[in-house]
Parts: sequence; C-alpha cells; structure tokens
Amino acid sequence: MKESIDYYIRKCIENDRGGQQRIYQLFAPVLYGLCLKYMKNEEDAKDVFQEAFVIAFQKMNQYRFEGSFEGWLKRIFINKLIETLNKRKRDVLFAEEIYQDDILDEEEIDTFSIPQEKLLECIQQLPDQYRLVFNLYYFEKMKHKEIALALNISEGTSKSNLNRAKSNLQKKIVALMALKNE
Repeated sequence: MKESIDYYIRKCIENDRGGQQRIYQLFAPVLYGLCLKYMKNEEDAKDVFQEAFVIAFQKMNQYRFEGSFEGWLKRIFINKLIETLNKRKRDVLFAEEIYQDDILDEEEIDTFSIPQEKLLECIQQLPDQYRLVFNLYYFEKMKHKEIALALNISEGTSKSNLNRAKSNLQKKIVALMALKNE
C-alpha cells in the first residue's frame, strides 16, 4: 500500500487529477471526520475540509516521503481548523483563569454508554474554544504546552478550557442517559 500511495503522491505533485482523486478517496473519510470533530456543524466542517484539501494539494511537493503521509495530511487539516477557529476568536474570549468549580473529579466521562454519533453531536455543541482544546488534547494527543503555543493562549487557559469542556460534555451525556432511561 505504501508504494501505491507514494505513486499517487507523485501524480498529485504533477497536478494529475487522477492522482488527486485517488488521494482524496483514500483519506477523505478520516479527514472529514476530523473536521466534524472541530467544527460546530456540517456546513463549516465541509468548508474547512475543502479548503484544507486544496492547501494539501498545493503543498504536496513539500511532502518528503518520510513518516506517515496521513499524519502529514492531518497536520495540514489541523492547522487549517485552528486558523479558521482563530479567525472567530475575536468573537469568543478564552477564559484566563482556572476556577475551583471548573475542576472535575478524576472520573472519566462515560462515553461508551452513548452512540458515537451522539457523542460527536455533544462535542460539536461545545463552545469553539472548549471544543478546540478538547479535540487537540484528546484526539491529537497534544500537551497543554503545545496547545497553548498553537492557540496563543496560556497553559492555564488550556487546562481551564479542557476542564470546562469535560464538565459540559459530562452534563450533556448525563442528560442523554436520563432520556435514554425514561
């Protein structure tokens, strides 16, 4: 499989539409799912998805055929998602302090008791700043220091937003579970 992906990457570098279509077919499901995790709705996710693929095809000649191509693509998509959400940042203020009541118990959120699509809906309903930090921390496995650097916020703000995201999600999941049990 690696050799065929390299073949299609080379075709993309030559602006070959067939190569671009094959790369799109191979990676679109994962990358669209990534966009859905970060954006509030499908329309915004589709916009970022399309824009990020255009960027990926424009930068394809920068791929060095080292490491994971999927990881390389994901980095482009995550950067585009962060850029898009940062543009909206002027409308949304990041909380700068950690308040005692924002800290959750160390219990993890019970995400196994609800369908994945419902969990995704809950994540999409989070305010932008909470959703962004939550996704970077849990799905991209970034540390608070990396998140703070990427978003130009303090580590404390990153931690606070993660705690608030978890708290909001926990409340939404509890509400869903209560409806399910009725």
